[in-house]
Amino acid sequence: MSLRTRLPRGRTLGVVGAVGALVAGGLILAPMVSASASAGCRVNYTIANQWPGGFTANVAITNLGDPVTAWTLGFTFPDAGQKVGQGWSATFSQSGSAVTAKSLDYNGSLATGASTSIGFNGTWTSADPVPGAFTLNGVACTGGVTTSPSPSKSASSSPSPSPSTSTPPPPTTGTPLGINGQLHVCGVNLCNQYNKAIQLRGMSTHGIQWFASCYNGASLDALANDWKADLLRIAMYVQEQGYETNPAAFTAQVNSYVDLAEARGMYAIIDFHTLTPGDPNYNLDRAKTFFASVAARNAAKKNVIYEIANEPNGVSWQGIKSYAEQVIPVIRAADPDAVVIVGTRGWSSLGVSDGSSETEIVNSPVNATNIMYAFHFYAASHKDNYRTTVARAAKLLPLFVTEFGTVSATGGGATDLSSTGAWLDLLDQNKISYANWTYSDANESSAAFKPGTCAAGSYTNTAQLTESGAYVRNRIRTADNFPTS
Repeated sequence: MSLRTRLPRGRTLGVVGAVGALVAGGLILAPMVSASASAGCRVNYTIANQWPGGFTANVAITNLGDPVTAWTLGFTFPDAGQKVGQGWSATFSQSGSAVTAKSLDYNGSLATGASTSIGFNGTWTSADPVPGAFTLNGVACTGGVTTSPSPSKSASSSPSPSPSTSTPPPPTTGTPLGINGQLHVCGVNLCNQYNKAIQLRGMSTHGIQWFASCYNGASLDALANDWKADLLRIAMYVQEQGYETNPAAFTAQVNSYVDLAEARGMYAIIDFHTLTPGDPNYNLDRAKTFFASVAARNAAKKNVIYEIANEPNGVSWQGIKSYAEQVIPVIRAADPDAVVIVGTRGWSSLGVSDGSSETEIVNSPVNATNIMYAFHFYAASHKDNYRTTVARAAKLLPLFVTEFGTVSATGGGATDLSSTGAWLDLLDQNKISYANWTYSDANESSAAFKPGTCAAGSYTNTAQLTESGAYVRNRIRTADNFPTS
């Protein structure tokens, strides 16, 4: 049975020499090495992060020759002990110390002067992982060398680097965003800028094509200040009168909500809300276009989390994994640091609603870093067997409950506060972040507000809350535990 069946819902280098590393506490950041070339290409090669035995490299390529429709970047590591591991935005291969990176379908065309970005996680046995002898389609990238510090938005974008022993900056404000800063995945947890595991709690919008009147300065003031929420999930439907009808308008609408959340110190989940059809590959091209746009526009922001497929259904885990491994590189090309959430089989039930379990993900995880896996539940429909799966999976996988309801999987019926309480207790115990469906006045019992609230424009009167809204608000309002030391 479907989890939901209700209607409607829901950096410039040519020839590179050895470069000293910048050491800050336990985190080693190599500088960016720069050069310009009169022909071939210009490359920004940045060691964005290092940890014992490994590193993350970001590579920005500028074509200085004739326009190309496909490209192959070649370079050579200083020794064969350095290996390319997981890469993004290119197909990487290595023979000895020689590496090639071939363009993908969406970034192969480079006009003269045009640029694109790729990256990879690597392993090393020497102290200097900076390569040399770069070529683009066989033409050498050459020129003078200058150096500058490597920019870094976050302390860690690697799978599980050793925590930095340097002192991060103090919180800028007392808001969730001000305290926690850029988030990243560490082990099975969502961690803040201090490398401490945290839990975010907040609300999901309903479909923004239907309930735009519910999302404005006043309603988000209430969510941040009265509800004391940490995040807003922005549910942008792709079908059902959503994104596919006007991509530019819906992209702009999503970006405006990101800004509203940021201004109030909240995190924003950009939810590519696919439901029907359930195979996310149906929307693969749309997803690449959308995420390329929002990632480029929001790359400098620290409050954005990307949810790339809401509730896959009627599709295998391998199909979902294939989709994720094509979409995530598009995001990474513009925003290498942000957390990405991948939907799971059976309406994001870790496969339970399809008679499977988390084992298929554990045995064949998405080949990418800094990611989490979505789980959704509706408390009146999904009980002990689902909770048992989540309790077990939480020890092996980084989970994020991007959507849950206090009612049945239809979005209606009576609230089940006993089951909801058991669920939220489990999530609290495991520091699993969550967003409740929905921060809206939809005419369904899962909505937080009674019908007509959004038209009236007042969101702080508790008499306007439904039973579900009152219960969830009280849970979210309890004090956050955001450790900084």
